[in-house]
Amino acid sequence: MSSTVLALYSLSLTNPKLRMNSLLHPHAQTDADDCKPNNMSRILRNNSEFEATFEMEAIKSLTAESIKVVEMEEKGAISLTWEDLCITVSDGKNGRKAILQDITGYAKPGQLLAIMGPSGCGKSTLLDALAGRLASNASQTGNILINGCRRALAYGTSAYVTDDDAILATLTVREAVYYSALLQLPDSMSKSEKKERADVTIREMGLQDAINTRIGGWGCKGVSGGQKRRVSICIEILTHPRLLFLDEPTSGLDSAASYYVMSRIASLNQKDDIQRTIIASIHQPSNEIFQLFHNLCLLSSGKVVYFGPVSAANKFFASNGFPCPTPQSPSDHFVKTINNDFDQDPEKGLSGGSNIEEAIEILVQSYKSFEVFHQVQKEVVEIRKKVSDAIEKKSHAAFFTQCLVLTRRSFVNMYREVGYYWLRILLYGVLALSFGTMFYDIGSSSESIQARGPLLVFVVTFLTFITIGGFPSFVEELKVFERERLNGHYGVTAFIIGNTFSAVPFLLLMSIIPGAVVYYLVGLQQGLDHLIYFISVLFVSVFLVEGLMMIVASLVPTFLMGIILLSGILGVMMLDGGFYRLRKDIPKPFWRYPLYYISFHKYAYQGLFKNEFQGLTFTGNQLGGPVTISGEEVLRNFWQVEMGYSKWVDVAILLGMVILYRILFLLIIKSIEKVKPAVATINWAQAKFKFP
Repeated sequence: MSSTVLALYSLSLTNPKLRMNSLLHPHAQTDADDCKPNNMSRILRNNSEFEATFEMEAIKSLTAESIKVVEMEEKGAISLTWEDLCITVSDGKNGRKAILQDITGYAKPGQLLAIMGPSGCGKSTLLDALAGRLASNASQTGNILINGCRRALAYGTSAYVTDDDAILATLTVREAVYYSALLQLPDSMSKSEKKERADVTIREMGLQDAINTRIGGWGCKGVSGGQKRRVSICIEILTHPRLLFLDEPTSGLDSAASYYVMSRIASLNQKDDIQRTIIASIHQPSNEIFQLFHNLCLLSSGKVVYFGPVSAANKFFASNGFPCPTPQSPSDHFVKTINNDFDQDPEKGLSGGSNIEEAIEILVQSYKSFEVFHQVQKEVVEIRKKVSDAIEKKSHAAFFTQCLVLTRRSFVNMYREVGYYWLRILLYGVLALSFGTMFYDIGSSSESIQARGPLLVFVVTFLTFITIGGFPSFVEELKVFERERLNGHYGVTAFIIGNTFSAVPFLLLMSIIPGAVVYYLVGLQQGLDHLIYFISVLFVSVFLVEGLMMIVASLVPTFLMGIILLSGILGVMMLDGGFYRLRKDIPKPFWRYPLYYISFHKYAYQGLFKNEFQGLTFTGNQLGGPVTISGEEVLRNFWQVEMGYSKWVDVAILLGMVILYRILFLLIIKSIEKVKPAVATINWAQAKFKFP
């Protein structure tokens, strides 16, 4: 039993009057005059009463918890403390704006800590700071200790459930959790064990009735909002983390769904006896949800208004002249009292003549001046003394396993998502019929020379341009990747490999169907090798644009901006491909050097032209009579194609660009990972200089 617990317990034993007063008058009310916040003597008196109540609440909670301390430490439980934590961000004017100021608190195993307050008070920022996820433009001072030491959270020891549920909409509940289990759990576990872990987790969150229901999205009806939130929690607790962060877990849910989600979270420790440390930022919970929490951190404008047991918060507000009305929920009353977003009637004020700013200041100063704050500091010191290195580090699935699982999951998503490939394949088929009937049986006369060129150019240009249609679906998959990567489920290389191999069958269909239809209806150069080359160029070109789409998606914040940017890039490359403006006519600065040589349309056009015209002869009539024109002559003089290398070199260059674009995507993601901590370090140094 800690010294803090002994001190509190001895105080209660040696002061029976104090104990009886707290027990006999738990809801003592004051008359109207004494409730005025300006009456400081009354506030002092009420704070004395509150301290007695706080001590009793602390005795009950700490004494019960201290019995489990040794057991929890042996099981590798995690305690979290933070002292004098300050967070600032750039205000865009070469200055810094304080988001959090001098925050001190703790989170203990087997307990739920609620971070509450009005919008913009710093709840999510505090949660991000504790989880090590601060934005790159934020700087941090103060100490955050894990089991008494400064250390990074190893994979599997903590989990973070964001307020947006990024899950593939085409998967069922079972599939979403099972695929995550295959990705996160080590290869030392068999597939049957991973499946059992997934099923148990689903049952723990009460999702067994929806186990075969798809997550759903804009295109189809799926699980409810509360069920989707619980699926997100299932995915993050598969590794049995000791520390769980929840950002607005009830956001967007009705009161019934909110309570069901939070009650399931609160019951996790009883179900598996892991004794998790759970920290949740929550805006304004109902009274039923509020009672599920053990401790409360109440923030307003970045300052701590109250930190301590939930059961003692009502007494704290009442002792300072802000009692909770009987029919009102305490959590509603707390947030309303410290919410300065809305102006109050200056004549009426708040609770007897005090406006909200004054109420906040009274509560903040009262919290810092009396035993409440000192008790929190003592508890932080006690937790900090228990230095422990017993934090279990867990392992992922092997890289090869992750690649296989991601390939399978991505293929299932692409197969079920109509807008990913199927609509484009259907459109390509319709357009191929249009091309074939428009240029049907083109023949080999000299007039066909002018028709073959635009046909080849239009086929490859239009097929690659329509690839933009898959951008929204890829962005949704990228959101899932970003969430899972941030939580350490797998790396960017495994994602690229999985996405690449899963897309191959669909890209082949998108190339074979229109390629074969156009080739035979139009009557292009006969021969299986020519057909294979024609389809190969279409396949590689579409494959290449998919990689370009990945790069653009990683750089822009919204899919609408991505579609606009990708359309512009493809339009410029198409214009500079050597057809709309022949090679010798392209202006040398910028357009020919370097843009002409880095435009993939150049190599696609020239490869298709060589494949079609080499080996053909065309007949025509001139004044002197009929003439014969060779395909090589057409390529050299009419289309100005570079004849110094084979058509297969053009395909090889396109394949090289496919690989290059995916490597660029990998480097961009890796660079973002490296740049963010570096920027955060620079901001931290600036904050230390400006705010000593």
